[in-house]
Amino acid sequence: MHIGKALILCSCWLLVSCVGREGTDYSRVFRYNESKGITTLDPAFARYQALIWPVTQLYNGLVQVNDSLDVVPCIARSWEVKEHGKKYLFHLRNDVFFHDDTVFPAGKGRKLTAEDVVYSLNRLLDPSIASPGSWVLNEVDTKLPGTSHGIRAINDSTVLICLKRSFPPFLGILTTPYCFIVPREAVDSYGPDFRSHPVGTGPFRMKVWYEGEKLILVKNEHYFEYDHNGGRLPYLDAVAITFIPDKQSEFLEFLKGNLDYISGVNAAFKDELITRSGHLNPKYSSRFKMTIYPYLNTEYLGFLVDTSLPAVKNSPLADRRIRQAINYGFDRVKMMKFLRNSLGKPALNGFIPAGLPGFTDSLHGYLYNPDQARRLLAEAGYPEGKGLPPLTVLTTGDYLDLIEYIQHELEQVGINIRIEVSNGPGYREAISNARAPFFRGSWVADYPDAENYFALFYSRNFSPAGPNYFHFKNTEFDQLYEQYISNIDPSLRLVYSRKMDSLIIDEAPVVPLFYDMVVRFSAKGVTGMSMNPMNLLILKYIIKKN
Repeated sequence: MHIGKALILCSCWLLVSCVGREGTDYSRVFRYNESKGITTLDPAFARYQALIWPVTQLYNGLVQVNDSLDVVPCIARSWEVKEHGKKYLFHLRNDVFFHDDTVFPAGKGRKLTAEDVVYSLNRLLDPSIASPGSWVLNEVDTKLPGTSHGIRAINDSTVLICLKRSFPPFLGILTTPYCFIVPREAVDSYGPDFRSHPVGTGPFRMKVWYEGEKLILVKNEHYFEYDHNGGRLPYLDAVAITFIPDKQSEFLEFLKGNLDYISGVNAAFKDELITRSGHLNPKYSSRFKMTIYPYLNTEYLGFLVDTSLPAVKNSPLADRRIRQAINYGFDRVKMMKFLRNSLGKPALNGFIPAGLPGFTDSLHGYLYNPDQARRLLAEAGYPEGKGLPPLTVLTTGDYLDLIEYIQHELEQVGINIRIEVSNGPGYREAISNARAPFFRGSWVADYPDAENYFALFYSRNFSPAGPNYFHFKNTEFDQLYEQYISNIDPSLRLVYSRKMDSLIIDEAPVVPLFYDMVVRFSAKGVTGMSMNPMNLLILKYIIKKN
């Protein structure tokens, strides 16, 4: 390592060593690893969990969600919903300040105002920014006179947002990182380098980032939130994030005590850490804690279905029957039992995950039926798979075991799958830019409403500007989606939801694999970790003891 880097990193560790409350020695640095890497700390590009976790420590939005998935105040202390859900009036706190930074006079962070909210949300619509989060403002009346794209600062502490129509999920959408508030001065001063010079209002601020090596965030001493006893948050002094790409190496660092936390179930360590019945291996019970709860995450295989794309036009995957055959051709129940130690639910009931309104066991997706898979192949002109070219699926290394299992199962019905492994930015960019005709994906809820899942199939949300990575377009689906999002009657929304999920099953732009579980392992001395179905990493409440 370069001597200058080493000195700075050493000073960071000295900085965050301190004595805790009431004389108890705390080692108040929370350490985790991000195997997929971090490409930006600009919230306008916080599309993936690897980016959402650090960005959440650095910034805040008008509102946030608690562990029960209720929308609660954050920068906005309160709000009013007017004109039958078409207007939202937010009243801001007066004690929120941006992090100290050289972009401000004397390097002191200034108070956040309503104009910052207007600027930050409008920034998502700027074509020169090309934020993948521009879709969050699809329902805002951006052409309304007397506003800045449907948003207006009434005064320094009041913001009005006007919608085209009633849209019940809107408050939930405002909790997404895309809607976090940034200062114009920092964006203008740093330009493209704002990605690596974050200036927010969050519980932590960036100290140093050596890309591919380490990211260190330190406590924001002026943070505005307090605990229930009146103590200022956060409790930690720092967060240290490493970028070890290999999951086996990450696990070994956890065992050695060099990481405080790992998340998820990976083939590299699952049989060592987890029993077949899905519990923590007893030999680790004195050192680690394991927590499990439902996760609003559907794991899937996705297909590009836009036949205007050259990669799709002549592909067998353009034929719905081939996509359906893949759905029928492997056993999800067996897959979950042996490859995920039963930590998760086989996706047999559509795309909406268990735990969200709209999910029902009565909606039947694809059960394992190899005979039906073979019939569909024959109907498509490929009896027993004869003449069907190999189909290449793009995946990351941490899902390789699942894809190899599916590869083996599909081979039995005549479908030859080739596997391409790509990690980090290359994988994400290929999917976002419609360069992967067949890929493995995950959809973690951005906000707790089934609309967030259906938005993936709405034709106005084609990637890269939106989350429709499949470039799926269906007139009936679009009409149902528009009825769903504009209706406030829960019973009618449920009817539309079931119809949309049924249509996705029938058209098969995706192969739902399983509805995930949040599985977290942490050191015994770590307390206060938030448990929420969106797997948000909330570090402001964490206390770490030796």
